[in-house]
Amino acid sequence: MPFSDEAFKKDLVDILNAKMPFGKYQDKPLVYLPEHYLTWFKGKGFPKGKLGKQLAAVQDMKANGLEDFLIDILKKRNSNR
Repeated sequence: MPFSDEAFKKDLVDILNAKMPFGKYQDKPLVYLPEHYLTWFKGKGFPKGKLGKQLAAVQDMKANGLEDFLIDILKKRNSNR
């Protein structure tokens, strides 16, 4: 499947809008989940489906130093509303 800028943007917006649906961090935006929690999930196995893919993407971005980038985008989006 070829890379698409529009698909990437949609996926990123979906991640920025997503909140943890259960557990200790219920209702917390995925980008604000602690990296240790995401790393724990990675070791145990992410949930199946869209949530699992989003958690894996956030964990990967945080592990590669992109946490501030994600938070900046989220803050800018929220200030424009």
